[in-house]
Amino acid sequence: MAKKQTAGRDMLGSLAPKFAELNDDVLFGEVWSREDKLSPRDRSMVTIAALFSAGLYPQLKSHLALGKEHGVTRTEAVEIVTQLAFYCGWPKAWSAFPLIAEVYGEEEGTPAKDLSVFPVGEKNDAFAQYFIGQSYLAPVSTAQVPVFNVTFEPGCRNNWHIHHAKSGGGQMLLCVAGRGWYQEEGKEAQELHPGDVVNIPANVKHWHGAAKDCWFQHLAVEVPGEESHTEWCEAVTDEVYGKLD
Repeated sequence: MAKKQTAGRDMLGSLAPKFAELNDDVLFGEVWSREDKLSPRDRSMVTIAALFSAGLYPQLKSHLALGKEHGVTRTEAVEIVTQLAFYCGWPKAWSAFPLIAEVYGEEEGTPAKDLSVFPVGEKNDAFAQYFIGQSYLAPVSTAQVPVFNVTFEPGCRNNWHIHHAKSGGGQMLLCVAGRGWYQEEGKEAQELHPGDVVNIPANVKHWHGAAKDCWFQHLAVEVPGEESHTEWCEAVTDEVYGKLD
């Protein structure tokens, strides 16, 4: 579910309260929330194209950042500008590319430090044998309930695995950035976006990871259980993963 928009009220609430209300409650509250018609990612791509075409660069920067949250990749943002430069003006592209670099970072091969409010952490080398692609791990809390921030590079996913427990146990995933996938054995894969929560029961075989073209980040919350342990299984094959958009 999309988070409630308050930018209009925060910035214009006292000056133009009706405009702020329409911005927050109608534009974002009703139009942007119609995910059954267009996904937030698709709406972001359309909006980025429109703002670029109009040369509205402050708003373009804001929607590049929002598009990044919705799963629009740096490569896709560059391609949108490159395509429209031929139709909307070459100088506009020169003005837009620095905004993309500022929002996404210059280096695509490393995770942006501002992917979310949570740290990326270090390369997850201790568990590298259970992942295809590079992942990163940052402990958020080790007291009470262990919570770790896991970051996946585009195309990275972990192996099929099971969180065993005699009672209790399992795991929760709180998605905080990018676009990813979760799948339980025998079920269709579920696309994940920021704000999604996945409740993984104990003793259920599953995997999760990033989309092919987008970084993905989730908090992994370990649910306390009796005699709990993780069993790592086979890798998610390219054939299985390749069928996902």
